[in-house]
Amino acid sequence: MEQLELLKHTDQINELLARYGVKFGIYKNHVFKEQLFPFDSIPRIIGHEEFSRLEKGLKQRVMALNLFLKDIYGKKQIVRDGVVPEDFIFASGGYMAECEGVVPPKGIYSHISGIDLVKGKDENWYILEDNLRVPSGASYPMIARELCRRSSPDTFQNYRPEDNRNYAELLRNAMDYVNPGGHTVILTPGRYNAAYFEHSYLAEKTGAHLVTGSELMVEKDYLYYISSDGAKEKVGAVYRRISDEYLDPMNFNPESLIGIPHIYEVFRKGNVALLNAPGNGVADDKGIYYFVPKMISYYLNEEPILSNAPTYLPFYEEDMRYVLEHFDGLVLKDVAEAGGYGVVFGNAMTKQQKEEFIALLKREPRRFIAQEVIDFQDLDILDQGKVVPRKADLRAFVLMAEEPVVWKSGLTRFSRNTDSFIVNSSQGGGFKDTWVLYQ
Repeated sequence: MEQLELLKHTDQINELLARYGVKFGIYKNHVFKEQLFPFDSIPRIIGHEEFSRLEKGLKQRVMALNLFLKDIYGKKQIVRDGVVPEDFIFASGGYMAECEGVVPPKGIYSHISGIDLVKGKDENWYILEDNLRVPSGASYPMIARELCRRSSPDTFQNYRPEDNRNYAELLRNAMDYVNPGGHTVILTPGRYNAAYFEHSYLAEKTGAHLVTGSELMVEKDYLYYISSDGAKEKVGAVYRRISDEYLDPMNFNPESLIGIPHIYEVFRKGNVALLNAPGNGVADDKGIYYFVPKMISYYLNEEPILSNAPTYLPFYEEDMRYVLEHFDGLVLKDVAEAGGYGVVFGNAMTKQQKEEFIALLKREPRRFIAQEVIDFQDLDILDQGKVVPRKADLRAFVLMAEEPVVWKSGLTRFSRNTDSFIVNSSQGGGFKDTWVLYQ
């Protein structure tokens, strides 16, 4: 694409992002370190027709995943019919027995889904991962677009991407739709959480209260917000940005200091909506990912519109044989890890590392999946004033209320290292805005 006026403002925009605290934090070796999330002003551009197909495929996938969650914590028909093995459900780190028989308000489990995709050099999109617990990242393209518009308004007159400022409206609608009555709050673990900027930004944009666990309390089967003057106000919906296990020390991890005692009992009685619902982790387990195309066929009686990356489960003897025979051409992923951790490339290991990993794989086959390495497309980025190609993925956001809606934007993450396929912010990646063009 031609050089945009916008590109001249890259440094200025990054300075503003730093001033506004657009950072993310990571814990490493028990130390919290906060760093900038570098922004690249060359946008990813997706045409109207191409995005329409993505939109259909993403809606289809999220609908099937919601039906799976309802089934798995209910009748488990998909297990009885032999579509998904029982071992893959109950051995999943995301499965929570406490959620058995609990149906959230309006029957919605994943209100905000972050689906990670890459575009192959064959021009096809492949889904790499489903994030249905606490997916983050929408705030970054929102604020970046805001600053880009200010820096170069003419650019947006010439190219006219879909306006991405409606994310807050979509999120508020998803929260209000399931709210049985009361205030809506965004629950943050606090200032030292990796995505704290996002929590505060989304609270500002949606008009929801930003609260910590100490500001909420349960009384007589209802949840209340304690305001600064000590008044109690009923809460009907909690967009929680803390993990399942820390949500309620009385029902989950008893050592949690950031949760709200008995909040899960209020949820179980239908008196508060929790977005996303506890227990969703069973559906975004990397091992369960293998079965999502089958879920689409099973629950919706449709062919999947979007493809998974070719994936093998060492749990199955036939797949284990394939993995051992083609080890050097595969990427191996630990199903319990996230953020780019637990990912190893067969061809990058020494002989000893391979031997040790294969021994571990044979001991714990349920713990890993193996995937073909997709040669996904490079996108241009500015690196010290030069335009260079780097690997990039896309996190698309699907919000569920009356029906699923795909946000016409998204978080494009890119690797800052030549030839690296790891794009996660925790691994040093940067981000771009994603422009979806009008028809």
